Amino acid sequence: MRIALCNEVVRELPFPRQAALAAALGYDGLELAPFTLDAEAPQLLPAARRAEARRIAGEEGAPILGLHWLLVAPAGLSITRADRHAETLEVMRRLIGLAADLGARYLVHGSPAQRRLEAPGDAGRAEAALAAAAEEAGRAGLTYILEPLDPGQTNWAASLAEALEIVRRIGHPALATMLDVSAAGRGEAETVPALLRRHLPSGLIAHIHLNDRNRRAPGQGEDRFAPILAALRQGGYAGDAAVEPFDYLPDGPACAARAIGYLRGIREALDA
Repeated sequence: MRIALCNEVVRELPFPRQAALAAALGYDGLELAPFTLDAEAPQLLPAARRAEARRIAGEEGAPILGLHWLLVAPAGLSITRADRHAETLEVMRRLIGLAADLGARYLVHGSPAQRRLEAPGDAGRAEAALAAAAEEAGRAGLTYILEPLDPGQTNWAASLAEALEIVRRIGHPALATMLDVSAAGRGEAETVPALLRRHLPSGLIAHIHLNDRNRRAPGQGEDRFAPILAALRQGGYAGDAAVEPFDYLPDGPACAARAIGYLRGIREALDA
């Protein structure tokens, strides 16, 4: 299991330093938030800048493994609103192309504000958007991943069970779901290890976000990650994981350093 650093954690650094720091700390790569490359229209990033970012990340030893926070920019996107649906689908299509150009293998669709259900027909539009994204991702050789989030953030795909149901209903081989430890801790009745033991055999969990339910990094809260990593290993999990805190203490670089040290220490103990 490769462990990436979500690059917005250190977004105050120039991109080459983000990649160099991630590699120096022991991360296997970066999980990129497109808005960190272009705050207005990342889906339109020129080919030369795409090639440059891919080259820099690779040369620094932290290749771009995936994309997340997909619909932050441009402003106003929504997979549920009828008046923004076509525009959002086009942005998603272009972001899949961006991911392929950057050398990524997956895209994580979180974006809770851009998927809220507010009117009849919204859920159908959301599923149609995912189906179209899965088709596009499949053609590019990528996996499109629906991220279940807790009810405090969204009212669609607000549990792992609901996300699995949506993925199964669409039934595209390039579409999967995942588990976000923080969201699961805030919204699921079962523990994260129990969820993994029950649902990893489905083959539909393709990614893991490692973060504490307090929204800090692994090791900075009450959640214990040794049972989580053990459940992933016992379940034969072969996907990637990414460290994705939202509250960076004492700052981004130090938070990133503490998290990977904590996680790699657990892995070494499991290997012993």
